[in-house]
Amino acid sequence: MEIENQIEACPCSDRDLDTTEGAEIESMKANCATAVQDPDKWLDEEIKRNILLTTVDWAVDWARRSALWTTICFPACCAFEFIATAASRFDISRFGMEILRASPRQADLMITAGTLTWKMAPQVKRIYDQMAEPKWVIAMGACACSGGIFANSYAVVPGYNRLFPVDVYVPGCPPRPEGLLYGIKLLQQKIAKDHVGLKLPGSDSKYQIKVNKSVTNSENPPNTP
Repeated sequence: MEIENQIEACPCSDRDLDTTEGAEIESMKANCATAVQDPDKWLDEEIKRNILLTTVDWAVDWARRSALWTTICFPACCAFEFIATAASRFDISRFGMEILRASPRQADLMITAGTLTWKMAPQVKRIYDQMAEPKWVIAMGACACSGGIFANSYAVVPGYNRLFPVDVYVPGCPPRPEGLLYGIKLLQQKIAKDHVGLKLPGSDSKYQIKVNKSVTNSENPPNTP
């Protein structure tokens, strides 16, 4: 059986086809003058969640004030108020400082809780000297601020600021845990204002981090009896 192949002739010439196709392409080019926006909304959300722009000062100061480690230096009765502050009711761990360091080389905060005699002063001064830089001191109680009721005694140091600089004074005999917590908050605000000086690699000296305290330690302690 023979199958007849019938080929239908195209009604348009080659020139007409080229013209039609060219017009379609030119129309497409005109409509595609601008790029189609990439649906990258998910990328913007990832960037907003994971990228934070800040300064080196803010980041370093935030880390320092949020993880103050206290050295063990409680020579007298104010130590019991500090113990109460560390207990569950006031919970000093909220400030990231529930760890008391037995070694001063692992601490950056000294809370001087109690009366200090001149016989004990060299040991306390040695503890302060061995603490890591930068370091801060909170004078807790009237005796720590100015000697308290023993200020005129020949055997008592009339304030820890005779031995080393004090950053925050918390008066009282003894101060309540709320007062100590307020002093810690003041110290955190002070640390937040510190300026961190950086020397980048390639400079004359090695890479260093220096701290310039914004508030001097020349302030007079409160005049507590």
